[in-house]
Amino acid sequence: MNILYEISAKLRASVKVDFVRKIIEKFDQPDRMIGIKGPRGVGKTTLLLQYLRLKLEDKIALYISLDDLYFTENSFLDTADSFVKNGGTVLLVDEVHHYENWAKELKNAYDRYPELKIIFTGSSMLRMESSRGDLSRRAVIYPIQGLSLREYIRFTGGPEFPVLRLQQILHNHRTLAETVWSRIKPIQKFNEYLQYGYFPFASENIATYHLRLKEIINIVMETDLPYMAEIEYSKIDKVKQLLYIISQSVPFKPNMIKLAERTGIARNTLKNYLRYLAEAGLIHLLYSSSKGISLLTKPEKIYMANPNLLFALAAAQADKGNLRETFFINQLSVDHDVQYPQQGDFLVDDKYIFEVGGRNKKLSQIKGLTDAYLALDDIESGLANHIPLWLFGFLY
Repeated sequence: MNILYEISAKLRASVKVDFVRKIIEKFDQPDRMIGIKGPRGVGKTTLLLQYLRLKLEDKIALYISLDDLYFTENSFLDTADSFVKNGGTVLLVDEVHHYENWAKELKNAYDRYPELKIIFTGSSMLRMESSRGDLSRRAVIYPIQGLSLREYIRFTGGPEFPVLRLQQILHNHRTLAETVWSRIKPIQKFNEYLQYGYFPFASENIATYHLRLKEIINIVMETDLPYMAEIEYSKIDKVKQLLYIISQSVPFKPNMIKLAERTGIARNTLKNYLRYLAEAGLIHLLYSSSKGISLLTKPEKIYMANPNLLFALAAAQADKGNLRETFFINQLSVDHDVQYPQQGDFLVDDKYIFEVGGRNKKLSQIKGLTDAYLALDDIESGLANHIPLWLFGFLY
């Protein structure tokens, strides 16, 4: 155990706290088990260490990562037992998906030690309700995304702006936009964000940002998918081919028969692979508003999960139109339901229709529709139902 305390102390001392994401407030809730799940690279580890440094000085707390070699010879449950017996009250557990019996042992620790609070992180592909320990009845799970445009501005030394609600943007966007462009150049920040603003590790070295992003994609493909989705490793090359095809033509309108023939993947298996890629945070599936969503439903369009992935995988295909739509669906889908409408580009919350485009985009495609808006690039301020696209990056 001493080595774990030493590692935890060193990591706690080294973590930066000049930028802390709002989701950290969730850790102060009274729930005894809290989970954070999200894609690789979005800052889950940093969040745990920041909480350890900022909020747990007066408590006996410990950070551990279950991908540490220590846990090849020692069990998590024994570690938790020793921790509690030595007065421990808060256990921060990182990378739970790397540990074979993570769900069962987390459940046992929760049941055995009522004085212990556990905060854990894991892959966005974790399925709590189907886990062996059935953590769905014990753990409160919060999803974490990459940085929003609002967070990126603060992360890069800009001012702090409040989180906006969609209703505020729709009805008061001129005033809200002015509070931003009077202090910074939002279009400049927006264009930076599209290339390298989603993942916090951009602060380490922008020059190698897209290379590191490719490495993350490979780890997801070669490690997470075989383990979390139980895809045979021999099939991973097919999944890589599938992702490459999508990245070269996003927004991708899938013809499942042709796609199955091109990849050599059976149609039902193909739909499963698409779902796994979406759960892993690599793509976003957009379904029709007129059809129910099930495991057999075909998505109407497929986008990369965030704009940065377009630059990492297919820089030549990262044209403005693709980037704008990818940005919009990425930012809106965090707290809103986004579907494919009969008219326009996106239907949000079964009510609002959006058409996304450049500053000269016209209303022709959504003419006559109620609750219809244009989300326009390259404008600092809008008018009526013409709204600056970048302002939708302030929703979280």
